[in-house]
Amino acid sequence: MHETNVLTLALRLAKQAGELIAKQRQSLSVSYKNGNELVTQADVAADTLIANGIRSNYPDHVILSEELTPDQLAEASEREHLWIVDPIDGTVNYAHHHPQVAISIAYYHKGKARVGVVHNPFLNETFHAQAGKGARLNDVPIRCSTNVELNRAIIATGFPYVIEDLPKLMRRLENVLSNCADIRRLGSAALDICWVACGRIDGYYESVKPWDFAAAQLIAREAGAQFGHIHELSADINPQLHGDNILISGAQLFSPLQSLLREADAQSED
Repeated sequence: MHETNVLTLALRLAKQAGELIAKQRQSLSVSYKNGNELVTQADVAADTLIANGIRSNYPDHVILSEELTPDQLAEASEREHLWIVDPIDGTVNYAHHHPQVAISIAYYHKGKARVGVVHNPFLNETFHAQAGKGARLNDVPIRCSTNVELNRAIIATGFPYVIEDLPKLMRRLENVLSNCADIRRLGSAALDICWVACGRIDGYYESVKPWDFAAAQLIAREAGAQFGHIHELSADINPQLHGDNILISGAQLFSPLQSLLREADAQSED
C-alpha cells in the first residue's frame, strides 16, 4: 500500500466532507451528547461520508471516529492500519457560524501517524503532511515559528465541555499570561495545532481526544515543531494517541513552556 494513495484519498474525502458541512450549515439540527456536548446532523453525515470512502478503498482498515466508532479507542494502538477521523473539529464554532472549523483525517500504521489532513472549508485552507516529507498549507511548504523568547510567545489552549478542575485550568492560564505575550482560544484543537505548524501561534496545550489532534500533530512535527506532553508518560503509553496534557511548540520554547505549565500544576495542588 502506497501512503501517497492514502494521502490522495484523505485529501479528497476531507474536501468532500467540507463541501457537505458548508451546505448543511444553512439548516442546522442541533442536539447534545451526554447532555452537554453539542453535535449536529452534519457531524454524522460527514463522518458517514468519510467512513464510506475509506471502507470502499481499504475494507480491512479500522476507523476510529468521534461520531460513529469512538469505542475503537481502547484498541487503537494495536491496530496495524488505523484511520482517526474528526468529521467536524470545532462543532460549537460550526453551529455558531464561526469560521474556525475543520475536518481532520489521520492514517496510522502500527501506532504511528503516517498521513494527516486538516481542512477548513470556510477559510479554504488545507493542511497536510506525510511522515518524513514535510508539511504543507494549500500545497505550499510550512514551518513552525522560530521564536525563542517566551515573553514574546502567543499560546493557544482550549477548555473541556465539563470542567472538573477549574483552579488548575486558571492557574495554567495565569502562569501563561504572566510569562507569555498573550493567549488565544480558537475553538478547534486541530486548527490550533496547525497554526503552530505554520507559525501563526508559538505554542499550544490542552487535553483532547485522539481524533482532535491525530492528524495535526503529524503536520506540526513535519513543520519542525516539538510534540509531547506537559508531564512524562509511562513507557506503555503511545504518545501519538494520548491526548491528556498535550503540548506543542517550536523546539526552543518547548522546555520553558513545559516547565511553566508543570509549575502551575504543582501550585494548584498545594
